[in-house]
Amino acid sequence: MSAMNRKLIQTLAETLSKEVEHFNKTEIESLIREFNELLGEPALPVRAAHGLDRGAFRTILHNMFGMTDDMIMDGVFRTFDKDKDGFISMREWIEGLSVFLRGTLGEKIKYCFDVYDLNGDRYISREEIIPMLKNSLIRQPTEEDPDEGLKDLVEITLKKMDQDHDGRISFEDFEKAVREENLLLEAFGTCLPDMTSIEAFDQNVFQKQLEQ
Repeated sequence: MSAMNRKLIQTLAETLSKEVEHFNKTEIESLIREFNELLGEPALPVRAAHGLDRGAFRTILHNMFGMTDDMIMDGVFRTFDKDKDGFISMREWIEGLSVFLRGTLGEKIKYCFDVYDLNGDRYISREEIIPMLKNSLIRQPTEEDPDEGLKDLVEITLKKMDQDHDGRISFEDFEKAVREENLLLEAFGTCLPDMTSIEAFDQNVFQKQLEQ
């Protein structure tokens, strides 16, 4: 890497480290370099035209974090892509990962809710819950009617999380339910990395950069 490129990355990391929680300047430098590698543009960060598209981002979620559910991966992409332009920019990548890897419970509650709110109307409806739970359930071949079991599960979940009993889960409902029972955070599908994936990412991205 040229001295000019290194200087540009350091300057950008300096700025972002003041604006993004949970990462220090050195870690942000590592994330910028990783982003450029993933983008296939190791040149200047300012030249990274659009960013990671949906396909590239889903590959990253699958390869680095073991995600397999198409619906959930699309939700994660949508949540990272704050400006809704169809690409994950460098800033969106770093801001998204700060919550994804190291977020507080409050930040993760908002993130998971946004992933599960498939149509972006600020509610998780019965119609959104059914396909998400259907994808996350392991089908038992002996079951006569798996859809009946699914309907029961949806009703049980709604009853537990729909605090104001309006037949859908608002952000307030979701937050209250999760704070009372943390296991409900990923009630509708795995959208956060497990500790093994987080440690592997730290090792591969942060440690690798420190050793260079």
